[in-house]
Amino acid sequence: QVQLVESGGGLVQPGGSLRLSCAASGNIFSIYTMAWYRQAPGKQREWVAEINNGGSTNYADSLEGRFTLSRENGKNTVYLQMNSLKPEDTAVYYCNLRTVTPRGVGYVYWGQGTQVAVSS
Repeated sequence: QVQLVESGGGLVQPGGSLRLSCAASGNIFSIYTMAWYRQAPGKQREWVAEINNGGSTNYADSLEGRFTLSRENGKNTVYLQMNSLKPEDTAVYYCNLRTVTPRGVGYVYWGQGTQVAVSS
C-alpha cells in the first residue's frame, strides 16, 4: 500500500503563487511516476504534470510554463510550484502515483486532494 498526503492549497489572488506538496509513503517500487491532476467544478479531472523516478518532467501545454514540478532527493516528496495563477487554475489538485513491481504489475494511487482557489 501507498499513502499520498497533499498540502499547500489555499486561496490566492490572481497573479499570485502557491506551492503544493505531495509526500508518498509505503511500498513504492523503483519504477514510478508521480503526477498532479486537477479537477475544476463541473469539469473532468485533467493531467497537469508528472515526474518519473529518473527525474524527467512533463507538463500540460495549457500551463504555458507557469508551473514547475520538482522532487526532494532521498524522499518521495514532490512539489508543484504554481506561479502567475489565474482564476481558471481554481480546482481540486490531486497527487497521483503510478508504480510497477519487478514482475511488471502496475499500481495506481491517489491522494485526497487539496483545494486551490484563485480569486480577487
